[in-house]
Amino acid sequence: MFQGAITALITPFKDNKLDEDALRRIVRWQIDQGINGLVPVGTTGESPVVNEQEHKRVIEITVEEANKAVPILAGAGSNNPVEAVTYANYAAKAGADATLQVAGYYNRPNQEGLYAHFEHVHNNSELPIVLYNIPPRTIVGLEVETVAELAKLERVIGIKDATGDLTRPIQERSLISKPFSFLSGDDVTAVAYNVGGGNGCISVTANVAPKQMVELHRLCREGKFSEAAILQDKLFSLHKALFLEPNPTGAKYALSLLGMCTEECRLPMIPLSEATKRTIKDAMVSLELL
Repeated sequence: MFQGAITALITPFKDNKLDEDALRRIVRWQIDQGINGLVPVGTTGESPVVNEQEHKRVIEITVEEANKAVPILAGAGSNNPVEAVTYANYAAKAGADATLQVAGYYNRPNQEGLYAHFEHVHNNSELPIVLYNIPPRTIVGLEVETVAELAKLERVIGIKDATGDLTRPIQERSLISKPFSFLSGDDVTAVAYNVGGGNGCISVTANVAPKQMVELHRLCREGKFSEAAILQDKLFSLHKALFLEPNPTGAKYALSLLGMCTEECRLPMIPLSEATKRTIKDAMVSLELL
């Protein structure tokens, strides 16, 4: 099972090209900080604007640098199931441990269509699958009953939940009897999600504060939710600051302050305002990250 703090990795660029040295540096640092897992080329990794070669290369580098120190949950989702299968099978070849699969955006299928999409990917690939339910981006979302039906597929092993509905892990656990990873997709509500039975979070903030996010989710796993809430309060200003403008612009700027990479994103993401930069820097200083 995937659990704890799992970083939704940024994809570093330099002069509009994949910065492989920076990616290797970030992966090594994440592992040194004790992170529980890594997700390359998800939304935070700007998957919509990397080409196929870059997508595959990011997975290769992440797997290589991690060297089995932590599990790799490779972003492989697409609203085109054929493309999703292609990326899933490449992730297997590269040595990833599982794939993160999203569906629905732009096509807007009904629940039967969503099930059919994930079933097709499952039946035509070999790695375990974590479902990604994020209706704020995809418009359509997986209903509780659909998640439970998909969980009956052998290699559907978990879900990243970004619905904002904190009853979802409670509802889904009541219908899913096998071992299953319930992962929050939202740093701000991750502690509350874990109280409802979650196992951790696929985290944006962990790009910048991995050690603190690992500690937060350790406290949750140990049932120390009061202590976790105190740490969550301390992290709240950073969570909020990183999302003042579209993700991953905030995370990349923060990492640039740490000397990890440039703050460069690809269009349609644009550079941060000076006011947002000040807010992010102040939040990092208050957490003694700078």
